[in-house]
Amino acid sequence: MGCKALSILGSTGSIGVNTLEVVRQFPDRFCVAALAAGRNIALLLDQIREFQPRAVAVLDQAHATKLRRKLDNIPHRPEILFGPDGYQVVATLPEVNMVVAAMVGAAGLVPTVAAIEAGKHIALANKETLVIGGAVVVPLTERRGVRLLPVDSEHSAIFQALQGNQRQSLRRILLTASGGPFFRKSMEELTAVTPQAALRHPNWSMGKKITIDSATLMNKGLEVIEARWLFNVAVDQIAVHIHPESIVHSMVEYVDGSVIAQLGIPDMKTPIAYALAYPERLPLRQPALDLFQLQNLSFYPPDETKFPCLRLAYQACREGSTMPAVLNAANEIAVQAFLDKRIAFLDIPRLIEGTMSRHTTAGEVTLQSILEADHWAREEGEHMIQNGLRRT
Repeated sequence: MGCKALSILGSTGSIGVNTLEVVRQFPDRFCVAALAAGRNIALLLDQIREFQPRAVAVLDQAHATKLRRKLDNIPHRPEILFGPDGYQVVATLPEVNMVVAAMVGAAGLVPTVAAIEAGKHIALANKETLVIGGAVVVPLTERRGVRLLPVDSEHSAIFQALQGNQRQSLRRILLTASGGPFFRKSMEELTAVTPQAALRHPNWSMGKKITIDSATLMNKGLEVIEARWLFNVAVDQIAVHIHPESIVHSMVEYVDGSVIAQLGIPDMKTPIAYALAYPERLPLRQPALDLFQLQNLSFYPPDETKFPCLRLAYQACREGSTMPAVLNAANEIAVQAFLDKRIAFLDIPRLIEGTMSRHTTAGEVTLQSILEADHWAREEGEHMIQNGLRRT
């Protein structure tokens, strides 16, 4: 049996780096056909040297030129592509068996759709693909006979807890959240939060955008919408539980009262490996979970007054159509503005809510209507920032 050929969209991010670590541990099982990254040319260069992909895509022509110059003294020279077209090419190479969709934000939607159209199985880490495009993506996977395997630790946990059980027996999905760094902070303390403080996650090492989303609980809101599509449940069947230890990655409650949970150390290599090798489990070199040392597992209800982003995500999911795309785009604009110190931490939900309140949802949901709503929300969010968030 030959290796499973992977195309990794987002290879220099945290999921991409962890995926390549799994490949490194199992070189007979997996090989890398293509890599896609953004601006991190130095790390991408190291990945090219080690994994020797056939094709590589980067953000734009300037970064492609920079990469080509640095490849002059390297024996292996992959095809260098760039931009949205380049990302689609590396997602659809004929020899690729599975695409690891790990690009950050809405930019991951179009290349993931292209991969599905090409019949590639998807290891999905880019939650925005389903948040904004679930109504298009899920039917497409069914038509193309493509597996959509979750990589998020929470959705992988739900996927595992559903194995061997009848779907009609499902009562609720119990989605766990660490609570981020500010779970126990007061509203007064949240007014003074800095980007540096928000980027210090207590349990997980992640990219900047997802770390800020964890601090606002928007990450969990996006995961609620993703779970709605992945597992074909009503949004009101999904409940969020704050679990600061990040050991129970999520749970499934059945109609007889049974609750099945998936536990493990907070390390992304476990759900990545499960998606890559499904239905097999790989013998990863991971520390064992020591429950005797842990002693306690705690759970709390989320405070939607302090963290309104979670409420806004439920609202967008209930409204459906293009509203989740607007929620997501406004959040991306708000998070970047916060990181750039243009707005305060508590302005993030204000900007999102203001943008959502001005949006009229589309009738039929298509890829084009989703992309148009995404573009509109980014412009609207930027206008609100420039006007001091006074627009309502």
